[in-house]
Amino acid sequence: MIYETIRAQFQESICFLQIDRPEANNTISDQLVAECNHVLDACDESVNIVVLSGSPEVFCFGADFKAIASASRKGDERNDGPGPMYDLWLRLATGPYVTIAHVRGKANAGGVGFVAASDIVLADVTAEFSLSELLFGLYPACVLPFLIRRIGFQRAHYLTLMTQPISAKQACEWGLVDAFESHSDLLVRRHVQRLRRLSKTATRRYKAYMSRISMPLQDLKLPAVAANREMFSDPENLRSITRYVEQGLFPWEKSLVVAGE
Repeated sequence: MIYETIRAQFQESICFLQIDRPEANNTISDQLVAECNHVLDACDESVNIVVLSGSPEVFCFGADFKAIASASRKGDERNDGPGPMYDLWLRLATGPYVTIAHVRGKANAGGVGFVAASDIVLADVTAEFSLSELLFGLYPACVLPFLIRRIGFQRAHYLTLMTQPISAKQACEWGLVDAFESHSDLLVRRHVQRLRRLSKTATRRYKAYMSRISMPLQDLKLPAVAANREMFSDPENLRSITRYVEQGLFPWEKSLVVAGE
């Protein structure tokens, strides 16, 4: 299968799934979500480990603002909305395989969603994690159920409000990252070698059990998706996104531009 937004490689019981949209800063599109789901379909029966990665500079930078701005200018509705994206993260969190997020460079907004949905998060020392949504009048509605499950309410709350990146070291101290080092490829290899010893049946049963006793992610889908739709249909938010894409200006810089004239 030839994909346009990802790369997928299978090695025995391991799937290496790489987000590959360098021209769009590895942002999330409907096509990327669909292609990731197509790969996971092939993983359900035969794969025991899924290693998710991005580029060395950017793991995933969240929503594709250029696509959102383009749709807004044309008066188009967002295609499938956030539901399929939430379902993809749900598959990573509960699917019958061990999911490893290998994070190098920037993980922002929806990129943190991919991270928080993974079973194990391994990072390079260059990794940075941020939730920038509130800068644009948005908030990470779909990310938060997964993130709170992983790092707790207050740390997720703080990360959302501050909007600034945290380092791999701080992310590890908070529990968002499980391990990090300067040679993260070797770190991933060591984890994969250990995890290969687990049987598919044991992994399936264990993750099914954990999904029953942990935060009810499926039950939180409806309010998360509804909140996301409300934010991305707000004309003021769409204007802020379009202005950022076209002029590189944040919403609060309006007054700065006027003052400098």
